[in-house]
Amino acid sequence: MAIVSHFQLILLLSLCTLLFKSCSWSPERVSDYERWVSWNVANYQKRTVKEAESLVQTPGSSGTVLDLKLRNAEMNRVRKSVSQDGTGDFKTIKEALDSIPLHNIKRVILDIKPGVYREKIIVPRTLPFVTFLGNSSDPPTITGNDTASATGRNGMPLKTFQSATVAVDANYFVAINVKFENTAPHEIGSVGGQAVALRISGTKAAFYNCSFYGAQDTLYDHKGLHYFNNCFIQGSVDFIFGYGRSLYEVQNCNLNSIAKKVASLTAQKRTNSSLESGFSFKDNVVTGSGTVFLGRAWGDYSRVVFSYTFLDKLVLPQGWSNWGNHKRASSVYYGEYKCTGPGANLTGRVGWARVLTDEEAKPFIGTYYVEGDTWLISPYQI
Repeated sequence: MAIVSHFQLILLLSLCTLLFKSCSWSPERVSDYERWVSWNVANYQKRTVKEAESLVQTPGSSGTVLDLKLRNAEMNRVRKSVSQDGTGDFKTIKEALDSIPLHNIKRVILDIKPGVYREKIIVPRTLPFVTFLGNSSDPPTITGNDTASATGRNGMPLKTFQSATVAVDANYFVAINVKFENTAPHEIGSVGGQAVALRISGTKAAFYNCSFYGAQDTLYDHKGLHYFNNCFIQGSVDFIFGYGRSLYEVQNCNLNSIAKKVASLTAQKRTNSSLESGFSFKDNVVTGSGTVFLGRAWGDYSRVVFSYTFLDKLVLPQGWSNWGNHKRASSVYYGEYKCTGPGANLTGRVGWARVLTDEEAKPFIGTYYVEGDTWLISPYQI
């Protein structure tokens, strides 16, 4: 009896070894999804350790250790006021920006008084550390109505990139209590109707208590690390789009659809598996008109996660769209975690949508997702 059991044990171990070899997750077999989860979890753990170490090194601190450039800029702040009635240092935002020296190394806070500023604003790469600061009870509005098909100074169409009312190419930009607007309407079936309210192309940018109003392509989250806190974002078609690696969180960031038929909240364009980009929405509210997908795949490796978010009934049961390219279903990363509301019913979701586990969700639900421990500053300190 003992000999038979021993033989059976050897046979069982041999079979297990063969099975393990045939099913082993070698680098060639590991999917893009598994690599992404592994990478994010590792990053989360690494940042958690780093934050703990910084707290030990600087007792009583918040754990934030600013990068050297930002720390120096914050220690040498400059304030300038903008008021249309002439009581400030400048009457227009453009005049205030023109007064800042190129390759600026100081935090320049533009205190923008209430009013409607009909200006097309560009913050160039040579002007980092700029802050737009408005009044929380009466925020200033920066408005325009350019579209992708509108004619530029060179006689050529502006295209989506240049249609923005406000375009920020500089790093370390901050906006607090500001309304960004593009009033061009969206007409179903029209060509060149993209009308951006804000394009953010610089990295390490933060937006607090801001609102973004538009129709098609409202917020061009182009590229870089970005953080949105307590913001209102309104649009119809792909109204949050781009390559950015961004966190939209806390105190109910409101995503409001004004779609007349079927639209999409996001169009994240991650084009290859090595890009560290994607949109994470935490503690948000999705409401409005029409019916919407949470996202559609602009890029083959598009990445979007919604967590702790209230999804109203306008969210389509499928949840997500591959934009007509069925190959993208195997490479995109679309996840949901502990969302609520009638639109959070997972029964009709596409088969390639992800229902995240606690461990998988961790990397997306903190400011470490955008490396915020080295550059995020409380708006109350400005």
